[in-house]
Amino acid sequence: MVVPFPAGGGTDLVVRSIQPLLQRELGQPVVIDNRSGAGGTIGSGFVARAAADGYTAGVVTTSTHAVSVAIYPKLAYNPSKDFAYAGFIGTSPYVLAVNNDLRAKDTKAFIAKLKADKTQHSFGSVGVGTVSHLIGEQFQKLAGVPITHVPYRGAAPAYTDLIGGQVQMMFDNPVGLAPYIKSGKIAAIATTAPTPLLADVPTIASQGVPGFEQQLWYGIAFPKGTPPAVVERFNAALNKVLSDKTVADDLASKGVTARPGTPAALQAAVQKDTPYWGAIAKAVGATGE
Repeated sequence: MVVPFPAGGGTDLVVRSIQPLLQRELGQPVVIDNRSGAGGTIGSGFVARAAADGYTAGVVTTSTHAVSVAIYPKLAYNPSKDFAYAGFIGTSPYVLAVNNDLRAKDTKAFIAKLKADKTQHSFGSVGVGTVSHLIGEQFQKLAGVPITHVPYRGAAPAYTDLIGGQVQMMFDNPVGLAPYIKSGKIAAIATTAPTPLLADVPTIASQGVPGFEQQLWYGIAFPKGTPPAVVERFNAALNKVLSDKTVADDLASKGVTARPGTPAALQAAVQKDTPYWGAIAKAVGATGE
């Protein structure tokens, strides 16, 4: 099982939540192989080129299989053509988190604060071309005030500067932000979808602000040409694992909602989200580092 991000990161932790029970359901070991780099595209490219014998699969995400097409012009794989999708693992929303100096009761009040304060504001992201970056650019357009993008190499340094006030806001997943929000070091204005980690934080849509329902999805895919029977058997095992309460609860503790489903549903998400994120990336001129 190729994980295209580093060991110990969010995607890796999600996969390790399902690994033990998935091994049992499949009746064979599931060995995690972390192949990170270039926003997850190195590991995904490895899966695309692997033998279609059913023994190599990879984790796919919104970033690797929807955003990547627009961000990396020389992408070594085609997300629409080079994979046999097996199914979702789950989805995770994004949180609009702000420095305490700009704490506000809701999204509209936060935008009003930005407009009233004539100083230059900035938003952090976990890297150029990430969903964290692109949602921030969308928010800047909605707010109608200039907010400078400050990219970081990962979440940890971005959180440090958000707490310290070097950047005033950022969008990221709840699993990383929740401890700082609950300790009062930063404030959560809203989420793009409900999350059990921040059950008392409303969604942006519920505050009357449309266009911010984005979620990060995680799934699993095999190389194109993998026998359909193999993919179907894997999908059945995966869905059984995701329906297990212990697994679902463990994923929820990481801010991820388990999402049993069909291979076709994941394929449809790739097809739907690729032009969506592509248009945003093009509008803001985002390219891979």
